[in-house]
Amino acid sequence: MAHIIIIMRDRDAPQPITKAGHAAAWLALIVLYCSTNSCTPDDSPFKAENEALKKQVTKQESLLSSLQDGNKVMQQQIDLLNQELRDAKKATDAAKLETQHLADQLDTQLAQTKRMRAEVQRTAAAQAAQNLKVDEKGAQFDTVPRPLDAVTTVVEEALARNGYQLKVGIKTEQKAVYVTERKVSNPGSLEVAGFRNQYLISIQALPASSTKLSVKAEFEKVAQGGRILSVSAEETAEIERRLIGEVVKALKAPGKT
Repeated sequence: MAHIIIIMRDRDAPQPITKAGHAAAWLALIVLYCSTNSCTPDDSPFKAENEALKKQVTKQESLLSSLQDGNKVMQQQIDLLNQELRDAKKATDAAKLETQHLADQLDTQLAQTKRMRAEVQRTAAAQAAQNLKVDEKGAQFDTVPRPLDAVTTVVEEALARNGYQLKVGIKTEQKAVYVTERKVSNPGSLEVAGFRNQYLISIQALPASSTKLSVKAEFEKVAQGGRILSVSAEETAEIERRLIGEVVKALKAPGKT
């Protein structure tokens, strides 16, 4: 309820009321009215908007917090996966190193086994050659100016070319011994057709890269019905000289050293 304050002029007052005094009186009335009636600006639209903004800010802060928490969990999972990958890589690298180490050990053992086998074979061959007593009595022999390896190669080729299978073959650095299977000679071979033969060949290395070649034949004549005929020493010697001659001829061929 508005209150009206009436300012009475004192008739006895000597001063007249001016325009400024009149304006001041009205201003005082307005101030008094606003103070008594709570005359404040209407801020309700701004308050509602502020409340809405506050709610949005709170919602965004909650969403941001959730995203941050999610990022933390995701980062933890990524870190865990990275650690697992590093561990797996370390394990793989260690397995590769172990595999390579085992492969190297296997190669070393295989090489050692191969060397030992070769050494055993050389030792066995050398002992066999030393213990083997070759009866050269009655054999034909020749000394050729060629090293042992060249002579043994040509002897093996000559025997194979004439159809002889090796029953025994021993070679060392200084000696070689061959014993062939017994066979019936064919036309065009070293022997006359219808004869049966077996060779015992001894090859011995000599100084100055020369080699002693000794050939002994077990030569037999086969008659009808499988009867064995006697053979003279000269006939046997001829068969032995034929093999020696074929070997010497082959050694003189171009390309043979």
